[in-house]
Amino acid sequence: MTKIKGSCLCGQVTYSSSEEEPAMTAVCHCPDCQKQSGSAFSTNVLVPTDSVTFEGESRRQYVVNGASGEEVTRNFCSTCGSPLTTELPAFNNLSAVKAGTLDDSSWVSPDIQIWCDNTKPWSKIDESIKSAGANPG
Repeated sequence: MTKIKGSCLCGQVTYSSSEEEPAMTAVCHCPDCQKQSGSAFSTNVLVPTDSVTFEGESRRQYVVNGASGEEVTRNFCSTCGSPLTTELPAFNNLSAVKAGTLDDSSWVSPDIQIWCDNTKPWSKIDESIKSAGANPG
């Protein structure tokens, strides 16, 4: 049974990944993640986009251009508003699964913090993990 599976707040949209282990786990402080999460950052488990499957008719997508100029697709529940994943073609076609939506997030341990140049003054950076001012390069 995969450990990368979860749902939105109301349970109308579920997802799972065929990957057993994430490519990385990242805390992102970019302005988009701040707005999308309603907080200072978003904690993300990154898996190949083509490994993620969704179930539920209330899933919707919001598409914008990212810092790379390529499209970024945010998947969310149109009923409860929960953010679920962000598809990142410019990031090696990975999807950022929102760690807070996992059925079991007890194993999540961030490898890196990114977009730290946008950290909110009221949010402390964890000095014990690697960090990058923007996307790691």
